[in-house]
Amino acid sequence: QVRLVESGGGLVQAGDSLRLSCVASLRTFSTYAMGWFRQAPGKEREFVAHIGSSGVRRQYADSVKGRFTISRDNTKNTVYLQMSSLKPEDTATYLCALRSYPLGSQNVNEWAHWGQGTQVTVSS
Repeated sequence: QVRLVESGGGLVQAGDSLRLSCVASLRTFSTYAMGWFRQAPGKEREFVAHIGSSGVRRQYADSVKGRFTISRDNTKNTVYLQMSSLKPEDTATYLCALRSYPLGSQNVNEWAHWGQGTQVTVSS
């Protein structure tokens, strides 16, 4: 059974930075793509960023491009999301996801496993 545990969320001011982490409990972590999504109250879950199994291929939502960086450490079964220049509209629950495939996808329905999420709140 795959377990994903996020951490690093919090309350910050606009312009601040945060780094989210997600630890996965499976030995084959390095063979799967990982992604970050977010969901604000009353809104649909949306794609933020994903990274391929090797860490080379990455993709970002237009709304975070240039401000967020996704990375992974396969020796630690961990994926990160470095967020900078945060805006109030970035406020959401951020969820880590694992896709049973080496490459990621922007389609939320193509991700098999999800964490519980970590709350990020950005005040203006």
